[in-house]
Amino acid sequence: MISIRKGAWYSNGSYGQNWGVRWVEALLDDPDLGPAVRFRGMAGRCRRKTGLCSLEAFQEWARYEVVLNENSWQRVTDNAEA
Repeated sequence: MISIRKGAWYSNGSYGQNWGVRWVEALLDDPDLGPAVRFRGMAGRCRRKTGLCSLEAFQEWARYEVVLNENSWQRVTDNAEA
């Protein structure tokens, strides 16, 4: 599973209408969900939406971390992969 960090952007890696990028606003300990993530949709289907879900559900949604490079979202690569 991917490690989730506060302040980072993540993509679900989907194509077409299902693609999305979310920014992790906060990592919380929610009384109902347990470890949780508050996020904002930054691009794609979830753009301009906010949400709260369990950390586990966010980890299942997120395929990889991304950064905005001028006008496109690019996958963050681990130096070990290069």
